[in-house]
Formats: sequence, structure tokens, C-alpha cells
Amino acid sequence: MNILCIGDIVGKPGRAAIEEALPGLKKEFQIDFVVVNAENAAGGAGLTSKIAQELLKAGCDVLTLGDHVWDQKELEGYLDQTDAVIRPANFPEGTPGKGWCVQKTASGQKIGVVNLLGRVFMRYHLECPFRTLERIIEQIRKETPVVIVDMHAEATSEKVALGHFVDGRVSVVFGTHTHIQTADEKVLPKGTAYITDLGMTGPYDSVIGQRKEDIIKRFLTSMPAKFRVAENDVIVHGVVIKVDDKTGRAQRIARVQKKFVSKEAISKKAEKS
Repeated sequence: MNILCIGDIVGKPGRAAIEEALPGLKKEFQIDFVVVNAENAAGGAGLTSKIAQELLKAGCDVLTLGDHVWDQKELEGYLDQTDAVIRPANFPEGTPGKGWCVQKTASGQKIGVVNLLGRVFMRYHLECPFRTLERIIEQIRKETPVVIVDMHAEATSEKVALGHFVDGRVSVVFGTHTHIQTADEKVLPKGTAYITDLGMTGPYDSVIGQRKEDIIKRFLTSMPAKFRVAENDVIVHGVVIKVDDKTGRAQRIARVQKKFVSKEAISKKAEKS
């Protein structure tokens, strides 16, 4: 089977790219299952239930989150009502929502998805993501050998270490959070596909999705500045992984970078010409 994993959606431009480009990507790569990190989908900070439902309707099978999970207060109730949107599993017991799920492809194949949050340079005090994942793997593998892990973390070393820690026990470990796609995609020795960061699905002429001038001003002055999502052409970043659905072992992994020009941008260009 072919699994498409897409990096952090940033704001309205990123959502538009998913809605308009995803059908073509699924057809081009013969995709059976789609996992998307959506923690920046609502104006660059968090996710709302409305946006989540729109992304699922657009063809995403599971949405993962990260350190912005609580930025939109109303999402808390929605997380308890859905299995297709998951928050980091290593939050304390009693936190709204679920940290992992098992979903089915159109053909009925079960796939487990786990969301984790790193602890190095991050703002929350959380359970150990390594030990949390180990416990979850035991539960998921009772249902399916295909397990996908989103490690939302700042430190490269923490992501790399997690990949090696579960090599051969999960199908895919991909990193999210930094919004910059790394070039270290590989299948680890025991059969787990790995990449340190998927990258970002958002405006590429920006500072990780935000308007350049806002970020530069903050670096120059050290003063608070309101961040605004940039408005220009979007690049969809992610990976496609081929997985043996019987063993759960990854057979290959390839990066995806697809430029997306919105209908609005095309219309504006036509007006100027």
C-alpha cells in the first residue's frame, strides 16, 4: 500500500492547497491512506472543529496535532467526539482527546496512527514519548502491523533517536514542527521508513509560513509582534511510503514537493496582464 504523509498545514493557503491538490496527489501516487499534520491550520495557530471536518472531507484520513493543540479552545470538545483527529499521546491522563487511533483504508486494511510531542526545547512538561510509544505499539499491533508515527518535536536528535528506538516495530516515523523539509529520508535497517521533518504545506516565500516582515521585526527589536500568515504560492511538502500491508515493513520512501498556485492568485495575475 502507498501512504501519503503531509507536513504542517499553515493557515488558509495551506488548507486551500490540500483541498485542491490532494485529489491529484492521491491519483498520481496511487495513495491508499493520507495522514496530515494540521496543528497550524487555523490562522497559523491550532485547529478548529470546522476546519478539521473540511480537511477530512477533502480526503485526509487522519489529522495529527502538536504543541499548538490547545490554541483554539473549542477544539477540546471535538477531540472527544472523533477518532480521526488525534493529539499528542504523551499528554497526561485525563487530557481531552486521543493520542492514537486505528483507521481503515477503502479496501479495509487497518492502519494505526500515533501522535507524539517532543520534550526537548518544547513548552510542555510531558510523559516520555519513547515509553509512551512503546506501550501504544503493543496495543495497535494486536489489530494491525501497519503503524505510522508523527513525532512533533524541535530537536533533531530526539526525532532521530525515536526512529531508531522503534525501528522494525512501526512502519513509519516522520517528524513535524520545524516547517523545513529535511533530506534524510530512508528506510532504517529493520524496515521502518524515517524522515526528520516532513516540511510545511503553506506559503513558501515566508518565514515558516508567516509574513517575513513580522518575523524579521521581532528578531530586530525583541518586541512582541503579531504574526500573520503569508499570502503567496504554496508548496505541499510530504513523503510517500510504500508499506507491505502484511508485515508492516516499509519498502521505500520518497519526498514530495508540489508547488500549488491558488485559483485566487491565478485570477489576480490574469487581471494584471
